[in-house]
Amino acid sequence: MVEQQRAVYGGADTHKDFHVAAVVDEAGRILGTETFPATASGYAALVRWLRRHGDVVKVGIEGTGAYGAGLCRAVTGEGIEVVEVNRPNRQMRRRRGKSDTVDAEAAARAALNGEASGAPKDSTGIVESIRVLRLAFCSTRVARVRIANQIRDLVLTASDGLRSELNPLETPERVARCARMRPAGDLADTDVATKAALRTLARQYQSLTSDLDELRTSLEELTVRANPALCASIGVGPDVASILLIAAGENADRLHSDAAFAALCGASPIEASSGKHVGHRLNRGGNRQANHALWRIVMTRKTCHQPTRDYVERRRAEGKSPRHITRCLKRYVAREMYRHLTNPAAPGPTGADLRQARTAAGYTQQQAAEAIGTHGPRISNIENDHGRHPVLAERYRTWLETTCTS
Repeated sequence: MVEQQRAVYGGADTHKDFHVAAVVDEAGRILGTETFPATASGYAALVRWLRRHGDVVKVGIEGTGAYGAGLCRAVTGEGIEVVEVNRPNRQMRRRRGKSDTVDAEAAARAALNGEASGAPKDSTGIVESIRVLRLAFCSTRVARVRIANQIRDLVLTASDGLRSELNPLETPERVARCARMRPAGDLADTDVATKAALRTLARQYQSLTSDLDELRTSLEELTVRANPALCASIGVGPDVASILLIAAGENADRLHSDAAFAALCGASPIEASSGKHVGHRLNRGGNRQANHALWRIVMTRKTCHQPTRDYVERRRAEGKSPRHITRCLKRYVAREMYRHLTNPAAPGPTGADLRQARTAAGYTQQQAAEAIGTHGPRISNIENDHGRHPVLAERYRTWLETTCTS
């Protein structure tokens, strides 16, 4: 008879069509291994199987953001704690070998001994919606660039008349001209075939541009809804905001400190000391997209944010190199972004409220536009709730609050 009250720990090695599970007791003894299909009924059967061995304390799952996503949601839904398990390193695999059962046992022991302690990302909220839309956005953007390059190359090898007509044009105008082409004649004629190919590619480019604009607008709206404070930060647009939100996840509080977030973004220096030499080296790990997002924020602030420009000048006078200064700024920015990610602000006021606050402060629309780096008509649109500019509206609101309280 199995003692139902004993504490047990589970582990799962996940695959596309099936998952291999293992369960261990508090002493690390293997109580059993089993294979389950990667379906809703399979997830339920896996949880029932774990509970037959005792009181399930924690389950370690490999690949909670990929093959293990469905299992992670099912186990979490049963009120069982889930921790993310990394793949065993190569040295361990050389010693112990590689099999699904071995990996499942290693995941269970990692959950038991605390080696695996990271909470998996929550994939059920608005950040997951941002992630899937950004995936489509990036794919569409890459496809549009590829088609633009193909149009350019076709023009370079076209006949002299077609080349002289299209080569001097910028990409948008060249695409519009190609989309209006009406090739007539035998397709065996190189000129006719080239025009037909250019027209097809140009129409694909226009379709992708329309999809890209729609996806960009959707991302802008969702990022502001998810975290208006983040979007209102200087240097943070919809693209950067979406990257940082995806990196942190819906449950950003799983990151226990700004140092943990900086390490996640590869913006934390790594100790490189030996003997009398004390120093640090560049961190080339972490989420490289998030690292690039921090770099973009720093580059923007170097041009338009006076405190950042003052810091650069001071550090330059100390003899620091531009790269060293940028790395330091990325660490500071990571600290600021962590505060926004873990403490998102409430939605801002309406356009009428913004207009009232501006007039009370004695500013014109043009003065407000210059202060936040835009033009007067855009401020008018925001105050009249015309058009969709949520990121700019949030930045405008933040500037008004800062101005009125200073």
